Amino acid sequence: MAAGATIYTFDVDLADVDRGVYESFTLRVARHPSETDAYMLTRVLAYCLEFEEGIAFSDGISATEEPAVLVRDRTGATTAWIEVGAPDAARLHHGSKLAGRAMVYTHRDPAKVIALWAGKKIHNAAAIVVHSFDPAFIETATAALERRNTLSVSVTERQLYLELNGTSLSSGIHEHPIA
Repeated sequence: MAAGATIYTFDVDLADVDRGVYESFTLRVARHPSETDAYMLTRVLAYCLEFEEGIAFSDGISATEEPAVLVRDRTGATTAWIEVGAPDAARLHHGSKLAGRAMVYTHRDPAKVIALWAGKKIHNAAAIVVHSFDPAFIETATAALERRNTLSVSVTERQLYLELNGTSLSSGIHEHPIA
């Protein structure tokens, strides 16, 4: 954990009907002082929306060789490289080569994120998807954040239903191919 990080706790109830994933778990998330609430919440949602055995947060900003979230198999090999925000093309290229699949979850304008990669070499770019949410969804959700959070995440037909500390929101989960 980074010095000066603030710890947030999320008691999560996940019901992802699209993937048949139903779990309850607790996440302890270290938010570095330079990390925004929007980035942190997007990181938590990426974790939930990609939840499977072997998923974990990286060591955060200090982990320059890892994405925000990753999935490892039982041998320790990286099987999913999950970036958050607007990673640079070289990071995405590296992650796509290393893992069986790579994706990005962003709280920013996806067209602007994808434009940053125009003309840059990204391994298997056709298979990489940027996931985004409805405008203002993340910003509205961050207003409900507390240090200890109760989070209910439901997904059906790529529609996200979120209840965060009693605040109910919904958003489409939009997919934007990068190639």
